[in-house]
Amino acid sequence: MNGPQPQYALDDVRANFPISQQLIYVNHAAIAPLPLPTQRLMQSVTEQMALDPAFAFTAAPPENIFARFSTEIAAFINAEAAHEVVGVASTSVAMNLIAHSIDWQPGDNIVLADVEFPSNAYPWMVMERHGVECRLAPADQGGASVDAFAPLVDDRTRLVAVSAIQFLSGHRADLAAIGAFCRQRGILFVVDAIQSAGHCPLDVQAMKVDVLVAGGHKSLMGPAGQGFLYVREEPCARMMPDLIGSNAVEGWEHWLAYDMTPRQGALRFMMGTPNVEGMFGLLESIRFLDGLGVANIDAWTQHLSRVAIDELAGLGYTVITPADPAHYGPIVTFRVGDPADIPAADATASALNRHLTRHNIRVTKHLDARGVPHLRISTHCYNTEDEIRQIIDVLKEFRS
Repeated sequence: MNGPQPQYALDDVRANFPISQQLIYVNHAAIAPLPLPTQRLMQSVTEQMALDPAFAFTAAPPENIFARFSTEIAAFINAEAAHEVVGVASTSVAMNLIAHSIDWQPGDNIVLADVEFPSNAYPWMVMERHGVECRLAPADQGGASVDAFAPLVDDRTRLVAVSAIQFLSGHRADLAAIGAFCRQRGILFVVDAIQSAGHCPLDVQAMKVDVLVAGGHKSLMGPAGQGFLYVREEPCARMMPDLIGSNAVEGWEHWLAYDMTPRQGALRFMMGTPNVEGMFGLLESIRFLDGLGVANIDAWTQHLSRVAIDELAGLGYTVITPADPAHYGPIVTFRVGDPADIPAADATASALNRHLTRHNIRVTKHLDARGVPHLRISTHCYNTEDEIRQIIDVLKEFRS
């Protein structure tokens, strides 16, 4: 292969994604394919569940899946302790669990950018029913920043919510800067990492993150319906969940004791019988990505984004992804059609998306707050520069 290459054997990686032999799949910000090792392990676990459905529950630590899950993911994000991590079904579930565990007082406020995905907006906005104000900061280059938040933060700000990578624009937040800003003011810093956890190195201690959530089916390339929740121990000790699962309390195996003393750390957010196959699968995907080196994946997908940004701009498209390398990652989004005529633009965007689909290219159409259509390209570890250039050729063909 000519041109730049990642710091891993790209052909070997592509062999683990049969989809790459059939499609140019650049829709990972919607849902990612499972790597073959994950698919095979989940099949094996399902077979074991058919023969001995209790096997995952009865193995002693550190071999049981619950201990392994918390321990391995804690290491992946550099959490201080394993009990700061617990499995969750989705980002939405995790954010709601956190929102309903804080001792809100009337007059408190929450600050977030006005471009957050609903999973990281609705759980906070609904707190207005309890007298908490939700303040929406105008996006800075398509996402969250200290400069955007600072004018809205005051001594009643309890929580700041941020997407590490914004789902539409692809804006990459400076988590360390926002984390330092929040920690200095005693504000809970909550991060939605669903678009970044498998692409960008995360260090929750260095970035001063208090809560980090990632559903597994996007950047982590894991199964749908399985993610993880990290909660730093110090603020977690003050959280009293309103939503309580049967295994979220101390002495939980004494089922009829009805003692609702929360378990240590994030384990207080367990919500009953877990998705065993999903937990095994997510860990296997994380091992796969960790083996490539998340920093290597980051460098490669940023390179692919740079190529896409330059080529799309050369075709005259308006790219809403920031051009500054410090503020983009694996997502590149461009506007389609005239924003002054939204119905016509939407028809053009839909036609272009169908044209790409006919050429076995998978992207996503998204609307901004006004309803202006955009197409989003989102790459991962196995995509190639040649695939990006093939997409550009198909776009040229559509416009000719």
